[in-house]
Amino acid sequence: MSSLAIYGERQSGEDVRTQNITACIAIANILRSSLGPVGLDKMLVDDMGDVIVTNDGATILKQLEVEHPAAKVLVELAQQQDEEVGDGTTSVVLLAAELLKRADDLVRRGIHPTNIIAGYRLAMRESCRFLRDTFAVSVEKLGKSCLLNTARTAISSKIIGSEIDFFANLAVEAVLAVKRKTEVGKYKYPIKAINILKKSGKGARDSQLLKGIGLNVTRASQGMPLRVSPAKIACLDFDLRRSKMKMGVQVLVEDPKELERIQEKEYEVTKSRIEAILKAGANAIFTTKGIDDAALKYFVEKNAIAVRRVAKDDMKRLAKATGASVQLTMADLGGEESFDPSFLGSAEEVVEETISDDKFIFVRGCKNLASGTIVLRGPNEYMCDEMSRSLHDCLCAVQRALESNYVVPGGGCVEASLSIFLENFATTLGGREQLAIAEFSDALLVIPKTLAANAALDATDMIAKLRAVHNAAQLDSNKGNLSHMGLDLENGHLRDNLEAGILEPAMSKIKSIQLATEAAITILRIDDLIKLKKKQEDESGEY
Repeated sequence: MSSLAIYGERQSGEDVRTQNITACIAIANILRSSLGPVGLDKMLVDDMGDVIVTNDGATILKQLEVEHPAAKVLVELAQQQDEEVGDGTTSVVLLAAELLKRADDLVRRGIHPTNIIAGYRLAMRESCRFLRDTFAVSVEKLGKSCLLNTARTAISSKIIGSEIDFFANLAVEAVLAVKRKTEVGKYKYPIKAINILKKSGKGARDSQLLKGIGLNVTRASQGMPLRVSPAKIACLDFDLRRSKMKMGVQVLVEDPKELERIQEKEYEVTKSRIEAILKAGANAIFTTKGIDDAALKYFVEKNAIAVRRVAKDDMKRLAKATGASVQLTMADLGGEESFDPSFLGSAEEVVEETISDDKFIFVRGCKNLASGTIVLRGPNEYMCDEMSRSLHDCLCAVQRALESNYVVPGGGCVEASLSIFLENFATTLGGREQLAIAEFSDALLVIPKTLAANAALDATDMIAKLRAVHNAAQLDSNKGNLSHMGLDLENGHLRDNLEAGILEPAMSKIKSIQLATEAAITILRIDDLIKLKKKQEDESGEY
């Protein structure tokens, strides 16, 4: 460690690399026991005392508030996997940490990081090519049962795994309900059109899928109709409360009558806004802000439904599905306030319904997008939150399987097959990259090893058997059926996981390998850490 001309410290060479890799391995060790269908949950308590119980890798890392700069790369990696694929966040972090651990061993043996990086990149490209060309199985070939099996596999490691068939059917129906055709003739399954509502009380099997967009809000007044059909929907992102003076504006009033006139004018501004919206034809008004109680009578008189305090995400979903424009203001180019009918969206109906003592607003028959709402029931708030996260991962897995049209067998099958393939591929190379590819091959086995260890099985024995069958499958084309062999964690032996229905989207595996490799390379390239210190004032008030 050396001091700099600038106010800070510098670490370089092997010290900083070892420190970064140690931090990343520590992060991976936190997640390790949560992988797989028999993985354990983590209880996270923040400084406010709020509790989260989960085994979702991205959620755990988000709550940890990691400070180490290199470890933050792994946190971002998990979030990236969550955004792009939706599932596989724990396995991608474990793989990245294992790649770094093995790279550190190679550096200690005198291999330059540049050679390791080149080898890792080559191994990543070859792995993805092998997966796409040789290993992936078409969804169309396997039929709808493939989607159910993909959903079951995603759910098996989650808290709702005890009701695996119920939630797998629910997820597949929800994703197929939002199917839409794109301009180029392909089909998309936008899971953002699926809203998840959580209500504690009753059991998990009381959860249900409902058509339309469900919002966890109610009518602003009991005098409003319960249902409007057909619905003309206005989406607003401004207040419909009494218009007040802005901060910093002062008005000096000497006559009390003038004060009354000012207050009347404030109500008139709000009244004119509401009348302009209703005149445009709106009969269902949703706003993210508030509505004055005194202003509600205007909606009641016109038989319109008004809903206040709608969440921003729900408002975006509603606007996209109904074709409405979210309005931030009513001011037009002339400086006047107006509301154009073209801003309105449309739907078959907007209705308030009661589900198990709780009231929801449902928007059905949306103009632009088919949509669905899953109402989740659970014994308590923590359970409902974790069920929501689990179901989101499951929906993403089904969506990726449909959109990429390829799946691969799970249970460590892919990693074992790739390990044998890369091991054989490494022997065809003559450079130092051969050593890096061989280590990449071994690093892939961290996933089946962890799965076996978490299931209380002999990981060494299981991996040895798994490698033996995959080696036989790649040496002899007549034994192709062995290439789908993976771990059966319940019974402690090997089985054909394609036949058993343990399936994952091919895209999930490819992205995991790509993101884990890039993250490992990013950290491996660092050989200098310069940490600047904050300047401190001396007693005279100068720096």
